[in-house]
Amino acid sequence: MAHRRGFTLIEVLVALMIFGLTAVVMGGAYLNVLNSYEAAERSNRNETEVGFARSQLLVIADLQAAQSGSEFDDGDRHVKWTAEAEPTATTDLFTVTFTCVITDQASPAPRTVTENFMLLRPTWSDPTARTTLRQNSASRIALAQGKQPQ
Repeated sequence: MAHRRGFTLIEVLVALMIFGLTAVVMGGAYLNVLNSYEAAERSNRNETEVGFARSQLLVIADLQAAQSGSEFDDGDRHVKWTAEAEPTATTDLFTVTFTCVITDQASPAPRTVTENFMLLRPTWSDPTARTTLRQNSASRIALAQGKQPQ
């Protein structure tokens, strides 16, 4: 009886098939990692520009100027932002819808980022509305404390 010294053709083909499947799975995982890095880089780049635009909004003392927004260039990108501010039932507190449009020369379509947040801005309030809101708040507090008849 002779001892076998090598692999059969079927064993070699099965090993090649396993190697090929492993290579395809590993290649797909590698591409997913690369795509994730690119998405994170784009997100960080957008966050930097949106953060700068948001900081411009936060230093504006005039409501009309804040709502008309501004624009600036950041390298090969153009950023234009606007804000819609609505007063709330709390004195000097505004609900702000902040929209930032980023146009990149390398990309045909602009990216739009919209954020909603609350902002305390005494300089944006109408003095008459502020007085009315404060009187209403004082009345509610007095009523809750039992100092004012219902």
